[in-house]
Amino acid sequence: MTSSSASLRVLITSALVFGTVVSGLGTASAQTEASAVRPAAWGQCAADVLASLPASVTPEERARLSCTTQEVPVDHSRPRGEKTGIAMMKRPANDPSRKIGSIFLNPGGPGGSGLIRGAIAKNYFQPQVLDRFDIIGFDPRGVARSAPLRCFRTQEESDAVNGGWYSLPITKAEISSSISSAKAYTDYCKINAGPLLNHMSTEAVVRDLDIMRESVGDKQLNFVGFSYGTLIGSTYANIFPSKARAIVIDGNVDPQLRLTNGAEYDRQRAQGFEIALDAMLKRCDSAGVAKCAFAGDARAKFEAMKKALAAGPATLPNGTKVALADVIGRVAGDLYSVPRFAALVAWLQSIHVALNPGPAAAFSVQSTVELAAPLNNGGGRFDVDPLPETPYTADDSYFAVNCTDKPFARTNRLWEQTAAKWEKQSPTFGRYQAASDLLACPTWPTRNPDRWIGPWNRKTANPIVVVGNYYDPATQYLFSQRMAKQLGNARLISVDSFGHCILGRAAGADAAVAKYLVDLVAPADGQVFQPNLQPFA
Repeated sequence: MTSSSASLRVLITSALVFGTVVSGLGTASAQTEASAVRPAAWGQCAADVLASLPASVTPEERARLSCTTQEVPVDHSRPRGEKTGIAMMKRPANDPSRKIGSIFLNPGGPGGSGLIRGAIAKNYFQPQVLDRFDIIGFDPRGVARSAPLRCFRTQEESDAVNGGWYSLPITKAEISSSISSAKAYTDYCKINAGPLLNHMSTEAVVRDLDIMRESVGDKQLNFVGFSYGTLIGSTYANIFPSKARAIVIDGNVDPQLRLTNGAEYDRQRAQGFEIALDAMLKRCDSAGVAKCAFAGDARAKFEAMKKALAAGPATLPNGTKVALADVIGRVAGDLYSVPRFAALVAWLQSIHVALNPGPAAAFSVQSTVELAAPLNNGGGRFDVDPLPETPYTADDSYFAVNCTDKPFARTNRLWEQTAAKWEKQSPTFGRYQAASDLLACPTWPTRNPDRWIGPWNRKTANPIVVVGNYYDPATQYLFSQRMAKQLGNARLISVDSFGHCILGRAAGADAAVAKYLVDLVAPADGQVFQPNLQPFA
């Protein structure tokens, strides 16, 4: 892609649904026979998998990990047909004599690799959870090490197609190029993606998950899902309500909206980023310039910056040119993570100074800190300069899931008008959001997908715990409220926090979740907790 598209899919992170029609797979005929499920054959993890673990995983912890690949049907309506493999990693319970069962984790995306999440489970869970449960991470079908769905054979093919896809198409030429590139992308997917292309729905992932649950010997599922993972958890609870023991979903999608109206869902996602940005700029001004480098009517400065950059890029003292798309992409990405706010506002201040040179625009002490690279939330495409015939090693599961789950009009004819409308409603992120699914999904080759569209109100024996941040950019707080209302048995707990998802970063919420997972004592509905870290504190 062009440099303006480096963060094209940083706004991705969720998935949703609704309807009253039952699964496209039907009922009993779609279930894989229990006798056909092989017990998980755990063994040593591959060297490259272990090498991918962060340094925070100690040698002792690494030695306890085990891995396997679980066989599942490509098409669950044909359980005896072609198979695919799901890569799994297990972190065993610290106290196996008191083990309750397993907790399966999904980090979101869609398309996020969850294989090593169990290895870093101490980032999310309190010790009593790690004592009593095996923690299992996995790559969903078509993702990373689980038979990755790939639309290209070489990196050169990908570069040639994506080079004309802009993250912020504004001019007629940029819009035309982006529409053409999106169509070419989906054409390549039709040619190269293989049999998984028609079976990438969240429903298929959930049916895989039920097989994995049985393969580890658990009679009921314990599951913690983040972002798009909240759709997996809520879908499981409605397809298999009697098999759900404890489900925690953090950073929630609106399932009903997502699976009935993809465009409206994405329009509302853009609004979530606007809410988070506005709150951050207000918090910056409240903190003052000593703690927030961009303080001093931060909103006015930001709007002036956008207006100036719309006319052309700014040049920083080191010679770096910064375009409007760069600013919107980085802000969208850094809003996911509170620890990145300080570097973000320092970077914004450096652009402000470049656009407004003079003594009045001098840097504060904080604004001279080293500027971190923009955050990649797992979906961005980055410019590369590969050697000829470089193997394509990414996967295209993000669009494969979203374009299967989320219904869109089957034409791009009205994209420009829709993007302009969204931009009026969400001036910073509306057009940026429209440059993703709204471009690719209208021409996605899958037809009549096997996707779950409801119902969403089936009752589980134990309440599902829904966790939402007030200023979550990617899945706005309203989505968590809707999720809790749509589910047949749920408790909503909230955190007065910024950033996308919160488990592991709010002690009160973590304690409530731990008590629920271990003792099945659900937190009281409506509780509000504070995060461990507030911006600019």
